[in-house]
Amino acid sequence: MNNNYIEKFEKMRIAGRLAAETLDMITGFIKPGISTNQIDQLCYDYIKNNGGHSAPLFYRGYTKSLCTSLNHVVCHGIPSDRLLNEGDCLNIDVTAIVNGYHGDTSRMFTVGKIPIKAQNLIDTTYESMMRAIKILKPGIKLGDIGSEIQAYVEDKGFSVVRDFCGHGISNTFHEKPNILHYGKKNTGLELKPGMTFTIEPMINSGKYDVKVLNDGWTAVTKDKSLSAQFEHTIGITENGYEIFTESVKGYIKPPYN
Repeated sequence: MNNNYIEKFEKMRIAGRLAAETLDMITGFIKPGISTNQIDQLCYDYIKNNGGHSAPLFYRGYTKSLCTSLNHVVCHGIPSDRLLNEGDCLNIDVTAIVNGYHGDTSRMFTVGKIPIKAQNLIDTTYESMMRAIKILKPGIKLGDIGSEIQAYVEDKGFSVVRDFCGHGISNTFHEKPNILHYGKKNTGLELKPGMTFTIEPMINSGKYDVKVLNDGWTAVTKDKSLSAQFEHTIGITENGYEIFTESVKGYIKPPYN
């Protein structure tokens, strides 16, 4: 392992930990009556007060510090005055920059009691991400990641969004390679030690078709079915992987107790 690789991983750990701690912090605030703007402000302040700054803020003209994607919003939901209601399902996606390096992660949150199908969708989305992570090691192909996710999700009766994908990440927010969440085994780029990227499957309870609203950011399911997403930032080691964005409090998926 060369020194560049060691130094890069050390910096990715710090950024990833702050991103994860931000989601840990906000968990207790996810209740009926809080607005997604308030969530945005709390997370912005936490990242800033802990030595980082929020990568999405002003990125390509984006005006908030994170994304809040509710119910049938697939990704890139913009925080607003919308209040959380009982039964809502919410994805919060944060990216912290510390010393020039990025930690990018998202989790689902549930507001009070949600339908069983919604919980099944969330559980399946989380499990699909973790199944893909657990096969990571040098020598496997990018297509193996997508194949693992797609096979598991479709077997459960859900669908994998095609329009958005994971991405390389380090001292740049989005870089090559793209990490598709569907695909065929033994196709695509071969993983090598030192690679860092996100895996962030977006899974719909209905069809996988999405559309982007007139704000140019918010992606929603075309059939208005529920959507869920989880995301981790990962590094490939000599014989496996490291997750940089694991919850410090041990939170995995909702409900968080």
